[in-house]
Amino acid sequence: MDIQNIFSKKLLPVVAGMMVSSGIMAQKVVRYDLYVKDSMVNYAGKVKRAIAVNGQIPMPTLTFTEGDTAEIVVHNQLKEGTSLHWHGVFLPNKEDGVPFLTQKPIKPGATYTYRFPIIQNGTHWYHSHSGLQEQIGMYGSFIMKKRGADKTFRQGIDDLPAVPVILSEWTNLNPDNIHRMLHNANDWAAIKKNATQSYAEAIKEGQLKTKLTNEWKRMLAMDVSDVYYDKILINGNQASDLRSVDGRTLKAGDKVRLRISNGGASSYFWLRYAGGKMTVVANDGNDVEPVEVDRLIIAVSETYDVVVTIPNDGVAYEFLATTEDRTQSASYFVGNGIKQLISPLPRLKYFEGMKMMNDMMKMNGDLDDMGMKMSLNQMDMNVVMYPEITGEAHKKKGHSQHNLNKDDDPNRYNANALADITTLNYAMLQSPQITTLPNDAPVKELKFTLTGNMNRYVWSMDNKILSETDKIPVKKGEVLRITIYNNSMMRHPMHLHGFDFRVINGKGERSPLKNVLDIMPMETDTIEFLANEEGDWFFHCHILYHMMSGMNRVFAVGDYKNPYLPDKKQAYKALQRESNMAHFMVQNDFATNGNDGGAMLQNARWSLGTEWRLGYNSMHGYEVETHLGRYIGRMQWFMPFIGFDWRHRKMGMDEHEKNLFGQKNEKDTRKQFSVGFMYTLPMLVNFQAEVYHDGIVRLQLMREDIPVSKRLRAGFMVNTDLEYMADLQYIITRNIGVRAHYDSDMGFGAGISVSY
Repeated sequence: MDIQNIFSKKLLPVVAGMMVSSGIMAQKVVRYDLYVKDSMVNYAGKVKRAIAVNGQIPMPTLTFTEGDTAEIVVHNQLKEGTSLHWHGVFLPNKEDGVPFLTQKPIKPGATYTYRFPIIQNGTHWYHSHSGLQEQIGMYGSFIMKKRGADKTFRQGIDDLPAVPVILSEWTNLNPDNIHRMLHNANDWAAIKKNATQSYAEAIKEGQLKTKLTNEWKRMLAMDVSDVYYDKILINGNQASDLRSVDGRTLKAGDKVRLRISNGGASSYFWLRYAGGKMTVVANDGNDVEPVEVDRLIIAVSETYDVVVTIPNDGVAYEFLATTEDRTQSASYFVGNGIKQLISPLPRLKYFEGMKMMNDMMKMNGDLDDMGMKMSLNQMDMNVVMYPEITGEAHKKKGHSQHNLNKDDDPNRYNANALADITTLNYAMLQSPQITTLPNDAPVKELKFTLTGNMNRYVWSMDNKILSETDKIPVKKGEVLRITIYNNSMMRHPMHLHGFDFRVINGKGERSPLKNVLDIMPMETDTIEFLANEEGDWFFHCHILYHMMSGMNRVFAVGDYKNPYLPDKKQAYKALQRESNMAHFMVQNDFATNGNDGGAMLQNARWSLGTEWRLGYNSMHGYEVETHLGRYIGRMQWFMPFIGFDWRHRKMGMDEHEKNLFGQKNEKDTRKQFSVGFMYTLPMLVNFQAEVYHDGIVRLQLMREDIPVSKRLRAGFMVNTDLEYMADLQYIITRNIGVRAHYDSDMGFGAGISVSY
């Protein structure tokens, strides 16, 4: 999308070459000037802030040939710092583009030059590594071509016309608000996606037992993605045409190579083609032996090179990218003529997914693989939600809907065994070249367990976020062999900076090379690479909101002295802070009987919260409770705290002056310090025990946001002070609801609930 044509002339490249006496072109410098500037766009019905580079979103496609030297000059015209990371590109560590790890942020108004040799080829992409800038426009294709005389040049594949294709999402919400809402368990995205799985919906679908079991195990509703997006884009458009390549009009029989990058912040995409099967010829910039498939899912930040054929003249065939949650799609029509559409993917069967999740989750929050050895995307637990694979009327090879859920069926999650649709998985990838590592190199073995929880949106490795870990020392020349187990209910695309790794997938010496590995729930996968380039290299989940919530590590290869970061320890502390930011929320009910609400400031481990109840007369009085606590354990169900309670009520008018234990408060104004804890019980009920400094004890049960229907929420509270409350709220927008409640102190009230 062109935003400011004035910038179009600033995308050079400026090429400087040197000729040797033999007449062969030697190294040449390919330069791009990139002007980063705030812009306003309207992708989904609202004018919103975006970041454009050279006046366009996505950022300009940068193209090089192996052997070039890249010189990329970034002109930061924002009012904030920025950076650019070259995803999957081999380069000196100081050029990698990670603020506080390989460089300082590029300051507003400053110009910064990245310079590095191009020593590889393939489809890659580049993006901002500063905050959440990637979400609002800072992503673009980065293509490195093979030299024609290169021995790896594949006739019939590498000489096909090729087109960069970059997928992305757009949200009308501020990404900082999305991040904050995720940490506060706001379910507005589920409402927008029609994925709330409320009690009314469960009863309607005959799944009440499934819903009760789900909440008994302290789980929220099933979903395959965290964020609702307003639009999906291919090369910056929801729909566009590919009618010619390099000036040549496409016709029947022509083959086109699509160089596809997933530049989305958090969306996986199903890729399908109305013109027939697709041939996968490369992944993450590395050649693979051609594989024909009907569809593939591209993980966040992955790249695939796919060859498609135009079957007939007079028809444009839809290449369709659909989000994993199947809420949005974007189309790319290949060919000329009448548009031939592909059938949209049907809505997910969420309660089947919830039932599957119930079977997998133990009461302590761990996953139970039930003896299955899952790896390499071959077994997709979400297949139970795919009607096109497991619909009631669909049968194949004796696999009916009935026996799909039997524990003794080894193929109950294997899409390729259950249907005639061929879905790509990592076990199908094989390198055309030998990829073995040196036999004489020392081997360092590491194991990581991917951990986290959706309730508080904390994502970690071995139950530690980045701010709780040091860099992992690695000797230059070591082989790192890393085994990763996903003990969370979300899939995680783990990306390694600076290196490609071998995926141990049964292909032996021809194991494929990648730099992103999508690891599904309960999977165990092994990768290995030779750490032959010094520096501090990031290893992280590439779902942007997971990365910013702590799922990161840093490999420190060798004793690297970064000229851009003289104080690396202080810089690392800044990086750690970025992935453990504090998030604020506030809510207040303006009701007929008073005001009650709360505010909370929290990060991954700590929570500072205040609740208030303000009556309109002396009988109702007012009360403010404040608690500072730290969450303990991977699931964070337990939080000890210290507190302060300040309440005023005209005594002698309140029937609840005594508590259940016979303890009595006789003061009009009560100011008390306390210690206690909160623990999440089954059914997501919070149990709170608190002892005040005057010896009074209070026990309390409370639950908020019980999903009665898609937009109706219920809540209750009862405690040993003989106080109780029940409420119903109807959600109108993400910030506004209508609420009615009865409070033992303040009586019945109704009004408007406002939240942030």
